[in-house]
Amino acid sequence: MERLQKILAEAGYGSRRKVEKLIIEGVVTVNGQVAELGQKASRFDDIRVKGEKIILQRKVYYLLNKPEGYLCTLHDPFNRPKVTDLVPQEPRVFPVGRLDADTTGALLLTNDGQLSNHLLHPRYHVEKTYLVKVSGRVKPEDIRKLEKGIMLEDGMTLPAKAEVKKSTRDWTLVSLTITEGRKRQVKRMMKALGYPVLALHRERFGPLDVDDLKLGEFRNLTQSEIKSLRGSVRH
Repeated sequence: MERLQKILAEAGYGSRRKVEKLIIEGVVTVNGQVAELGQKASRFDDIRVKGEKIILQRKVYYLLNKPEGYLCTLHDPFNRPKVTDLVPQEPRVFPVGRLDADTTGALLLTNDGQLSNHLLHPRYHVEKTYLVKVSGRVKPEDIRKLEKGIMLEDGMTLPAKAEVKKSTRDWTLVSLTITEGRKRQVKRMMKALGYPVLALHRERFGPLDVDDLKLGEFRNLTQSEIKSLRGSVRH
């Protein structure tokens, strides 16, 4: 017997938080009975979500170089483009974390709910590296502030790695590596210093980079990359 949340996550129904929401909403049944949060079940039970019987599928791991205009969601009421439109539809996968529609770059999609939870949990410090193009010329003292931590409305950020890659009179390109996953964190950090973000691209997620992928392209992770990704979750 295993926790129902784990089984649903492995079946591709999203992160632990998302599958818990499904259970709370009462749309999950086990052998014809409405499931309860914390319930255990067997993989041989008749488990259904909104009447659809779940299928435990092989685990897949895709690295996508996300283009602009695509949403990191499984469902959109306005039928806008989604990142899941760019990868195979079976087995069902979900994005690990979110990138804004106007943000490009490295995005992992998988049906491995346990790995996804670890990569997103705040207790684990998985590095994410961004190229940030901002308006204005970034001052050296502001780079040092990024490296020490920035006070945002939800608290002080952890120290980041920051480096100016290119600078003109009108804009600056900054490489910024963070280990948190707060909502719109990079944009808020730069805005707090007075630099509006003009463009944002995630170069690297943990040990993975998209140097070999054009925007909109994806590839399967190798076994060594999957092992390396698991190893990036520091306990």
